[in-house]
Amino acid sequence: MPSHATSLNWTYAKLVLCSLFWGGTFIAGRMIAGSMPHMTIAFGRFFVATILLLVVAYRLEGGLPRLSRQQFFSTLALGLTGIAIYNIFFLAALERMPAGKTALLVSMSPILTAITVSIILKERLGGYRWGGLILAFIGVITIVTQGDILHATRSIISAFGWGELFMMTAVVSWVAYTVISRFALRGLSPIAATTYATMFGAAVLAVGAAFELPELTPAMLTWKNAGAIFYLGSFGSALAFIWFSEGVKKIGPARTVVFTNLVPVFGLLLGYLVLSEPILISMVVGGAIVIAGVALTNQAKK
Repeated sequence: MPSHATSLNWTYAKLVLCSLFWGGTFIAGRMIAGSMPHMTIAFGRFFVATILLLVVAYRLEGGLPRLSRQQFFSTLALGLTGIAIYNIFFLAALERMPAGKTALLVSMSPILTAITVSIILKERLGGYRWGGLILAFIGVITIVTQGDILHATRSIISAFGWGELFMMTAVVSWVAYTVISRFALRGLSPIAATTYATMFGAAVLAVGAAFELPELTPAMLTWKNAGAIFYLGSFGSALAFIWFSEGVKKIGPARTVVFTNLVPVFGLLLGYLVLSEPILISMVVGGAIVIAGVALTNQAKK
């Protein structure tokens, strides 16, 4: 039997890998975004994730359990918030605002999650963990604004429009997904809860993808697009969502979601390695601040 410390370290390692996989989704997304309709990509991602999760559920757990009334509505809520609503509004926001602004608004999710769980779940983090959350947030906005934090913040406030509103809706939906996970995991394994949530979310996205069918052409069915969708559905969804749910179950929503601050760090690193995108000094400094904030949040005593 592994010790508590070993189990906790393994949980932290999985959450770091989640951020790595989600950082990779930005690379896969850039490779495919201009060649296929967005809702079709989102549905393809979670259709692949659903198939893989069903295989995992039957191989490791002998199938999916029958849901109680409470479990049905909680996993349905997960599918609607973290999968369907998040992706719909995230894609809508990207059509109306630069990626930098999008990343800046996404970085608010750990802070909003911590506030929400402190109110709803009465989860007290203590001063050091609040300090870690804020430190990680500063690191992220240092990265995405290239060190010009005040100018970027004023730009968002002065030009707050539909894009910003859609992105904030996406952020709130992810906060809701994270908090609801705590309730959905009562009596359900992370694999079962994630599988049901993905199935529900994919069903909703299928409706949007159906309207894009006239736009699909045989030229879009390339190996590159297929590989990108498989990555998004496997590592970027199925595996990452299971491990994220495990983190919520073991260390709580607020301490789990702070790891998402590592996503832009890995995204920029992978962009440099895969797409030869430049790395600025502000990215290095911001990345170091993020890592320090994540470590402080998860190592400080309550």
